[in-house]
Amino acid sequence: MMSRLVPDPAVDLRDRPPQRGFTLVELLVVMAILGILSAILVPSLARAKTRAQAIACLNNHRQLGLACLLYAGDYDDALPYNLGDDETKSLVAAGRYLNWVNNVMSWELDPDNTNTALLQAGGLGPYSSASVGIYRCPADWVLSDVQRAAGWRARVRSLSMNALVGDAGEFTLDGTNVNVPGYRQFFRLGQIPEPGRIFVFIEEHPDSVDDGYFLNNPNVLEWHDLPASSHDGAGSLAYADGHVESHRWKSASTRQPRRPDAVPLPLAIPPDKRSDFDWLMDRTGILRWNWVRAD
Repeated sequence: MMSRLVPDPAVDLRDRPPQRGFTLVELLVVMAILGILSAILVPSLARAKTRAQAIACLNNHRQLGLACLLYAGDYDDALPYNLGDDETKSLVAAGRYLNWVNNVMSWELDPDNTNTALLQAGGLGPYSSASVGIYRCPADWVLSDVQRAAGWRARVRSLSMNALVGDAGEFTLDGTNVNVPGYRQFFRLGQIPEPGRIFVFIEEHPDSVDDGYFLNNPNVLEWHDLPASSHDGAGSLAYADGHVESHRWKSASTRQPRRPDAVPLPLAIPPDKRSDFDWLMDRTGILRWNWVRAD
Protein backbone atom coordinates (compact mmCIF):
# COMPACT_ATOMS: atom_id res chain seq x y z
CA MET A 1 0.00 0.00 0.00
CA MET A 2 1.08 3.54 -0.67
CA SER A 3 1.65 5.57 2.44
CA ARG A 4 0.05 8.96 2.76
CA LEU A 5 2.29 11.93 3.15
CA VAL A 6 1.60 13.79 6.38
CA PRO A 7 3.06 17.10 7.51
CA ASP A 8 6.19 16.88 9.60
CA PRO A 9 5.25 18.35 12.96
CA ALA A 10 8.87 19.34 13.43
CA VAL A 11 8.62 21.87 10.59
CA ASP A 12 7.03 25.08 11.63
CA LEU A 13 5.33 26.72 8.63
CA ARG A 14 6.01 30.04 10.22
CA ASP A 15 9.72 29.47 9.54
CA ARG A 16 9.16 29.48 5.75
CA PRO A 17 9.94 32.69 3.85
CA PRO A 18 6.80 34.64 2.95
CA GLN A 19 5.42 34.07 -0.61
CA ARG A 20 5.37 37.52 -2.21
CA GLY A 21 3.12 38.33 -5.21
CA PHE A 22 3.12 41.25 -7.66
CA THR A 23 1.98 44.56 -6.38
CA LEU A 24 -0.50 46.69 -8.33
CA VAL A 25 2.25 49.15 -9.21
CA GLU A 26 4.44 46.37 -10.62
CA LEU A 27 1.56 45.05 -12.73
CA LEU A 28 0.89 48.52 -14.08
CA VAL A 29 4.57 48.93 -14.96
CA VAL A 30 4.59 45.61 -16.83
CA MET A 31 1.43 46.57 -18.71
CA ALA A 32 2.94 49.93 -19.63
CA ILE A 33 6.09 48.23 -20.97
CA LEU A 34 3.99 45.81 -23.05
CA GLY A 35 2.00 48.73 -24.40
CA ILE A 36 5.17 50.55 -25.43
CA LEU A 37 6.57 47.43 -27.11
CA SER A 38 3.29 46.94 -28.98
CA ALA A 39 3.32 50.55 -30.15
CA ILE A 40 6.83 50.01 -31.49
CA LEU A 41 6.38 46.56 -33.01
CA VAL A 42 2.88 46.70 -34.53
CA PRO A 43 3.66 49.51 -37.03
CA SER A 44 6.90 47.74 -37.96
CA LEU A 45 5.03 44.50 -38.58
CA ALA A 46 2.41 46.36 -40.62
CA ARG A 47 5.13 47.97 -42.75
CA ALA A 48 6.80 44.59 -43.23
CA LYS A 49 3.49 43.11 -44.37
CA THR A 50 2.95 45.99 -46.81
CA ARG A 51 6.45 45.52 -48.25
CA ALA A 52 5.91 41.77 -48.61
CA GLN A 53 2.62 42.33 -50.45
CA ALA A 54 4.28 44.88 -52.75
CA ILE A 55 7.06 42.42 -53.59
CA ALA A 56 4.53 39.65 -54.27
CA CYS A 57 2.50 41.99 -56.49
CA LEU A 58 5.61 42.89 -58.49
CA ASN A 59 6.34 39.18 -58.90
CA ASN A 60 2.82 38.66 -60.26
CA HIS A 61 3.43 41.42 -62.79
CA ARG A 62 6.78 39.89 -63.73
CA GLN A 63 5.14 36.51 -64.40
CA LEU A 64 2.38 38.08 -66.51
CA GLY A 65 4.97 40.08 -68.43
CA LEU A 66 6.96 36.91 -69.13
CA ALA A 67 3.76 35.13 -70.22
CA CYS A 68 3.08 37.98 -72.65
CA LEU A 69 6.57 37.70 -74.14
CA LEU A 70 6.14 33.93 -74.54
CA TYR A 71 2.78 34.48 -76.21
CA ALA A 72 4.35 36.92 -78.69
CA GLY A 73 7.08 34.39 -79.39
CA ASP A 74 4.49 31.79 -80.40
CA TYR A 75 2.28 34.15 -82.44
CA ASP A 76 4.74 35.80 -84.81
CA ASP A 77 5.36 38.73 -82.42
CA ALA A 78 1.61 39.44 -82.02
CA LEU A 79 0.47 40.68 -78.62
CA PRO A 80 -2.59 39.17 -76.86
CA TYR A 81 -6.12 40.37 -77.51
CA ASN A 82 -7.12 43.20 -75.19
CA LEU A 83 -10.89 43.61 -75.50
CA GLY A 84 -13.62 45.61 -73.81
CA ASP A 85 -16.25 44.10 -71.52
CA ASP A 86 -19.07 43.68 -74.07
CA GLU A 87 -16.91 41.88 -76.62
CA THR A 88 -15.26 39.74 -73.95
CA LYS A 89 -18.64 38.63 -72.58
CA SER A 90 -20.10 37.90 -76.01
CA LEU A 91 -17.08 35.77 -76.96
CA VAL A 92 -17.21 33.82 -73.69
CA ALA A 93 -20.94 33.23 -74.21
CA ALA A 94 -20.04 31.74 -77.61
CA GLY A 95 -17.42 29.50 -76.00
CA ARG A 96 -14.48 31.50 -77.36
CA TYR A 97 -11.88 32.48 -74.78
CA LEU A 98 -9.97 34.88 -76.98
CA ASN A 99 -9.06 37.71 -74.64
CA TRP A 100 -5.89 37.78 -72.54
CA VAL A 101 -8.22 37.47 -69.56
CA ASN A 102 -11.93 36.62 -69.74
CA ASN A 103 -13.28 37.77 -66.36
CA VAL A 104 -15.27 41.01 -66.24
CA MET A 105 -15.23 42.32 -62.66
CA SER A 106 -18.17 43.93 -60.88
CA TRP A 107 -19.58 44.49 -57.37
CA GLU A 108 -22.46 42.09 -58.03
CA LEU A 109 -22.74 38.32 -57.51
CA ASP A 110 -21.64 37.68 -61.10
CA PRO A 111 -19.64 34.41 -61.24
CA ASP A 112 -16.98 36.16 -63.34
CA ASN A 113 -15.71 37.63 -60.07
CA THR A 114 -14.71 34.23 -58.70
CA ASN A 115 -14.39 32.01 -61.79
CA THR A 116 -10.76 30.88 -61.90
CA ALA A 117 -11.44 28.61 -64.89
CA LEU A 118 -11.97 31.72 -67.04
CA LEU A 119 -8.55 32.96 -65.97
CA GLN A 120 -6.93 29.67 -66.95
CA ALA A 121 -8.74 29.69 -70.30
CA GLY A 122 -7.54 33.20 -71.20
CA GLY A 123 -4.98 33.90 -73.88
CA LEU A 124 -2.16 34.04 -71.33
CA GLY A 125 -3.37 31.07 -69.31
CA PRO A 126 -1.20 28.46 -71.07
CA TYR A 127 1.85 30.72 -70.72
CA SER A 128 1.53 31.23 -66.97
CA SER A 129 1.34 27.55 -65.98
CA ALA A 130 -2.41 28.10 -65.47
CA SER A 131 -1.58 30.00 -62.28
CA VAL A 132 -4.62 31.98 -61.15
CA GLY A 133 -2.97 33.87 -58.30
CA ILE A 134 -0.88 36.14 -60.52
CA TYR A 135 -3.92 38.11 -61.71
CA ARG A 136 -4.68 39.51 -58.25
CA CYS A 137 -2.69 41.79 -55.98
CA PRO A 138 -2.23 40.09 -52.57
CA ALA A 139 -3.34 43.34 -50.90
CA ASP A 140 -6.68 43.36 -52.71
CA TRP A 141 -9.40 41.93 -50.45
CA VAL A 142 -12.05 44.51 -51.37
CA LEU A 143 -15.60 43.20 -51.69
CA SER A 144 -19.04 44.75 -51.85
CA ASP A 145 -21.49 44.19 -49.01
CA VAL A 146 -23.51 41.70 -51.06
CA GLN A 147 -20.36 39.75 -52.00
CA ARG A 148 -19.15 39.65 -48.42
CA ALA A 149 -22.58 38.52 -47.22
CA ALA A 150 -22.40 35.68 -49.76
CA GLY A 151 -19.24 34.41 -48.07
CA TRP A 152 -16.76 35.52 -50.74
CA ARG A 153 -13.15 36.08 -49.68
CA ALA A 154 -11.87 38.04 -52.69
CA ARG A 155 -12.37 38.67 -56.37
CA VAL A 156 -9.98 36.89 -58.71
CA ARG A 157 -8.42 39.83 -60.53
CA SER A 158 -7.00 43.27 -59.81
CA LEU A 159 -4.60 43.65 -62.77
CA SER A 160 -5.40 45.12 -66.18
CA MET A 161 -3.74 45.57 -69.56
CA ASN A 162 -2.84 48.86 -71.25
CA ALA A 163 -5.63 49.64 -73.76
CA LEU A 164 -3.05 50.73 -76.37
CA VAL A 165 -1.25 47.37 -76.22
CA GLY A 166 -2.67 44.33 -78.03
CA ASP A 167 -5.51 43.81 -80.48
CA ALA A 168 -8.44 45.97 -79.33
CA GLY A 169 -10.98 43.96 -81.34
CA GLU A 170 -14.13 45.97 -82.12
CA PHE A 171 -12.39 49.15 -80.97
CA THR A 172 -9.78 48.82 -83.74
CA LEU A 173 -10.12 51.07 -86.79
CA ASP A 174 -7.42 51.64 -89.43
CA GLY A 175 -4.68 50.48 -87.10
CA THR A 176 -5.73 52.71 -84.20
CA ASN A 177 -7.97 52.46 -81.15
CA VAL A 178 -11.19 54.47 -81.62
CA ASN A 179 -11.11 55.32 -77.92
CA VAL A 180 -7.69 56.99 -78.29
CA PRO A 181 -7.48 57.79 -82.02
CA GLY A 182 -4.46 60.10 -81.83
CA TYR A 183 -2.19 57.34 -80.51
CA ARG A 184 -0.57 54.30 -82.04
CA GLN A 185 -2.08 50.91 -81.20
CA PHE A 186 0.65 48.32 -80.64
CA PHE A 187 -0.47 45.02 -82.16
CA ARG A 188 3.00 43.49 -82.18
CA LEU A 189 5.82 43.61 -79.70
CA GLY A 190 8.24 44.92 -82.32
CA GLN A 191 5.99 47.93 -83.00
CA ILE A 192 6.84 49.41 -79.61
CA PRO A 193 9.89 51.62 -80.27
CA GLU A 194 10.63 52.07 -76.54
CA PRO A 195 9.59 48.83 -74.79
CA GLY A 196 11.23 49.96 -71.56
CA ARG A 197 8.91 52.97 -71.47
CA ILE A 198 5.47 51.52 -72.40
CA PHE A 199 3.68 49.54 -69.68
CA VAL A 200 1.67 46.43 -70.54
CA PHE A 201 0.09 45.49 -67.20
CA ILE A 202 -0.95 47.66 -64.29
CA GLU A 203 -2.47 47.19 -60.88
CA GLU A 204 -5.87 48.92 -61.02
CA HIS A 205 -8.03 50.46 -58.29
CA PRO A 206 -10.65 47.86 -57.18
CA ASP A 207 -13.49 50.29 -57.92
CA SER A 208 -12.18 50.85 -61.44
CA VAL A 209 -11.04 47.40 -62.59
CA ASP A 210 -13.65 45.74 -64.79
CA ASP A 211 -12.89 44.41 -68.26
CA GLY A 212 -9.10 44.13 -68.06
CA TYR A 213 -8.86 47.03 -70.51
CA PHE A 214 -7.12 49.97 -68.78
CA LEU A 215 -8.24 53.03 -70.73
CA ASN A 216 -7.34 56.68 -70.23
CA ASN A 217 -7.18 59.34 -72.92
CA PRO A 218 -3.95 61.36 -72.66
CA ASN A 219 -5.74 64.34 -74.25
CA VAL A 220 -8.49 64.50 -71.60
CA LEU A 221 -7.54 65.43 -68.05
CA GLU A 222 -9.55 62.82 -66.18
CA TRP A 223 -9.17 59.29 -64.85
CA HIS A 224 -11.38 56.91 -66.78
CA ASP A 225 -9.58 53.96 -65.20
CA LEU A 226 -7.68 54.62 -61.99
CA PRO A 227 -4.36 53.00 -61.00
CA ALA A 228 -4.19 51.27 -57.62
CA SER A 229 -2.28 52.66 -54.67
CA SER A 230 -2.40 49.51 -52.55
CA HIS A 231 1.17 49.54 -51.28
CA ASP A 232 1.53 52.55 -49.01
CA GLY A 233 0.44 54.84 -51.84
CA ALA A 234 2.25 52.94 -54.60
CA GLY A 235 1.10 50.70 -57.44
CA SER A 236 2.78 48.09 -59.66
CA LEU A 237 3.40 48.06 -63.42
CA ALA A 238 5.00 45.66 -65.93
CA TYR A 239 6.64 47.01 -69.08
CA ALA A 240 7.00 45.68 -72.62
CA ASP A 241 10.68 44.88 -72.14
CA GLY A 242 9.87 42.62 -69.17
CA HIS A 243 10.94 44.87 -66.29
CA VAL A 244 8.55 45.77 -63.46
CA GLU A 245 8.20 48.84 -61.26
CA SER A 246 6.49 50.00 -58.10
CA HIS A 247 5.53 53.66 -58.46
CA ARG A 248 4.39 55.90 -55.61
CA TRP A 249 1.62 58.31 -56.59
CA LYS A 250 2.13 61.89 -55.45
CA SER A 251 -1.40 63.28 -55.43
CA ALA A 252 -4.04 62.47 -52.83
CA SER A 253 -6.63 62.57 -55.64
CA THR A 254 -4.90 59.56 -57.22
CA ARG A 255 -4.75 57.63 -53.94
CA GLN A 256 -8.48 57.01 -53.60
CA PRO A 257 -9.98 54.85 -50.80
CA ARG A 258 -10.07 51.14 -51.61
CA ARG A 259 -13.76 50.37 -51.28
CA PRO A 260 -16.74 49.78 -53.61
CA ASP A 261 -18.20 52.85 -55.31
CA ALA A 262 -15.57 55.10 -53.75
CA VAL A 263 -14.50 56.77 -56.99
CA PRO A 264 -16.92 58.79 -59.17
CA LEU A 265 -15.52 57.80 -62.56
CA PRO A 266 -14.62 59.46 -64.82
CA LEU A 267 -12.74 61.48 -62.22
CA ALA A 268 -11.71 65.01 -63.20
CA ILE A 269 -8.14 65.96 -62.30
CA PRO A 270 -7.34 69.48 -61.07
CA PRO A 271 -4.77 71.11 -63.40
CA ASP A 272 -2.38 71.61 -60.49
CA LYS A 273 -2.66 67.91 -59.52
CA ARG A 274 -1.87 66.33 -62.89
CA SER A 275 1.66 65.04 -62.27
CA ASP A 276 0.52 61.42 -61.68
CA PHE A 277 -1.68 61.50 -64.78
CA ASP A 278 1.09 62.92 -66.96
CA TRP A 279 3.60 60.38 -65.61
CA LEU A 280 1.34 57.45 -66.47
CA MET A 281 0.17 58.79 -69.84
CA ASP A 282 3.79 59.21 -70.88
CA ARG A 283 4.14 55.46 -70.32
CA THR A 284 0.82 54.50 -71.92
CA GLY A 285 1.27 55.35 -75.58
CA ILE A 286 2.99 57.32 -78.32
CA LEU A 287 1.44 59.93 -80.58
CA ARG A 288 1.00 58.76 -84.16
CA TRP A 289 3.16 61.58 -85.54
CA ASN A 290 5.94 60.56 -83.17
CA TRP A 291 5.76 57.04 -84.54
CA VAL A 292 6.08 58.26 -88.15
CA ARG A 293 9.03 60.49 -87.26
CA ALA A 294 10.73 57.57 -85.44
CA ASP A 295 10.52 55.44 -88.60
